[in-house]
Amino acid sequence: MNPSVCKISFLFLIIFSCFDPSYGDHNGFHAIFQFGDSLSDTGNFLIANADSSPNMGHPPYGITFFGHPTGRLSDGRIIVDFIAEAFGLPLLPPFLSGDDQSFSKGASFAVSSATALDVSFFQERGVGVGTNLSLSVQLEWFQRLVPSLCNTTRGCKKYWRKSLFMVGEIGGNDYLGPWVFNMQTEQQVTAYVPTVVEAIKNATEKLIELGAVNLVVPGNPPSGCFASILTLLNGTRAEELEPGTGCLRRANDLIRYHNRLLRRAVEELRKEHPHARIGYADFYTPIIEFAKDPEAFGFSYRPKLNACCGGEGPYHFDVRALCGQPGSSACPEPSAAIDWDGWHATEATYHRIADSWLHGPFADPPILTLRKH
Repeated sequence: MNPSVCKISFLFLIIFSCFDPSYGDHNGFHAIFQFGDSLSDTGNFLIANADSSPNMGHPPYGITFFGHPTGRLSDGRIIVDFIAEAFGLPLLPPFLSGDDQSFSKGASFAVSSATALDVSFFQERGVGVGTNLSLSVQLEWFQRLVPSLCNTTRGCKKYWRKSLFMVGEIGGNDYLGPWVFNMQTEQQVTAYVPTVVEAIKNATEKLIELGAVNLVVPGNPPSGCFASILTLLNGTRAEELEPGTGCLRRANDLIRYHNRLLRRAVEELRKEHPHARIGYADFYTPIIEFAKDPEAFGFSYRPKLNACCGGEGPYHFDVRALCGQPGSSACPEPSAAIDWDGWHATEATYHRIADSWLHGPFADPPILTLRKH
């Protein structure tokens, strides 16, 4: 699609979704199951690490919508919350909340810092990662949950037919952890991409084997547009930044490579499993559009790529004063900012992306039409 046409469609969508009385009145799915990392974690990391009092368990996380921290790494709702609302479903509880009865309408298995690859892959290379609750562990959690959701072949088939499976976003931590915190080179982490994409493909295939027929596989967002990466990879030299967006070129090059291979994997899955409906959701392009012309989408916070919540630094980001920690501060109007805490987006950003996945143009097919294909 022509970029200018795509932008016009995106702007129209934002206006349409605010006034369309039927928005949210769709009953195509009766449950949603989410796998992934911090971009879709509704509280698992916070529960698993309660003793260490992680920063996302402190204000101002959650301030915009919930009024208190929930374990979501944003000021409010995240993408899967808006998808759940669009289908009239409750917001997804984190799997580690432990109440099996609450999962009939879905659950989030996503964990902040999770990787697509198992922790053993990184340990063999002398690389540390933020959690051992990888994508394969999340699949194990789902399999443990299944008997409480359905217990006959016919019953499960009917249940899965009305369930949506979100396989990601995941993979960013497989690259950024080793690159940013373990001193691996860009070339070393780029070499991981085919293996990471294969792990996501295998997880998607496993879910199909277990009965899933409606699946969405999101790509990765442009990490080079976020304050943490711009700061930690020293994105302050003009020649390293993309013209128009100001994002760090080398970080975004890596993500574009990942997304290109992932889209190819989704196409392969469609051919291998024609009975399943498998969508691809573009996480990359919407944020690039926001960075190019933030005011067109209602983002007036300046500088445009600064974190809303963080410490002192060129992008309002400081690893010694992360959002929620002493020494950090939040901007007065999070809805005017793209970036929430340097790593994650604001509720306003997630809302716009969710709309573009539900209706298009940044999902193939749009999620609201997935069951009709």
